[in-house]
Amino acid sequence: MATEQNVDETEIAALVEHARAAREKAYAPYSDFPVGAALLTSNGGIYSGVNIENASYPATVCAERVAIFTAVATGARDIVALAVVTRGAGSPCGICRQVLAEFGTDITVIIAHETGTVREVTAVSLLLPDSFGPNNLKRDS
Repeated sequence: MATEQNVDETEIAALVEHARAAREKAYAPYSDFPVGAALLTSNGGIYSGVNIENASYPATVCAERVAIFTAVATGARDIVALAVVTRGAGSPCGICRQVLAEFGTDITVIIAHETGTVREVTAVSLLLPDSFGPNNLKRDS
């Protein structure tokens, strides 16, 4: 899937490198599937996240959500792009896609291999078409 990008090649490379570095800190003792993510905000801030597993599997949190929640906790809301790095260049899960959509369906999503090779650059709108978002909660006048 190709889409108009909100980021240039230099920003993509930087985000992938931040996600790769973050991935080294993942806590994945059960799946042995470390994931790193890094997001870019409109003011140039970069926030990283890693997957954090738990023996009670539903308590596990994905790297993408950790990065988003970290950014939000600092007051950042305007997410421009997010890179995710996994073995095999896995795409964000459905829950992460929904959380991304909360902040904009035009967010660029970069999916890369653990080596740093980019597999795909897409948008939340293409990963989660017809998403449920804040506008769905507005009452008709």
